[in-house]
Amino acid sequence: MSVEEITRATIALVVLTAALAGCGYHFKGMGLKAPEGVRTIGITVLENRTSESGIETVFTSDLAYEFTRSKVLRVVGKDSADAVLSGRVASLTVDTISHTASYESDERRVTITLDLALERTDGKVIWSDSALSDKEAFRVDPSDRLETDNKRREAIETISERLAEKIHNRILQGF
Repeated sequence: MSVEEITRATIALVVLTAALAGCGYHFKGMGLKAPEGVRTIGITVLENRTSESGIETVFTSDLAYEFTRSKVLRVVGKDSADAVLSGRVASLTVDTISHTASYESDERRVTITLDLALERTDGKVIWSDSALSDKEAFRVDPSDRLETDNKRREAIETISERLAEKIHNRILQGF
């Protein structure tokens, strides 16, 4: 490799690094740190204020998984935690977003809203969000109700995974 080729490669690398840094790209997990004095987190089973049976377990499990996976905070029982994440699955709505020619639902969208708070053991709220929501579309099979129910459940699980990651990052950013 000539000196000129090395110089070009170095310049290209510097420009690429500057461009990525300037566009807000970063490696996952960077900039995440625990709130002051919090090393462990307890996650209570969320309250279910919807008619969807078992949804609280899905969301609680995904939250626990996300915090366990990142290892920024150690997940422990609420009685031995420095802070406890609790709240509720506040609402679940399903809307039709497209119809077939015969006006049957072709595609629906499920929207879920959570109300959560992270509190220290002394009762001080460290973080909260009472309107955290996400939505996901799913296809409707008018001839197979079971298949439609399965797709709805998959949409709920997708929302749960996305919200768990979003909650984890929001709690651990800015501290």
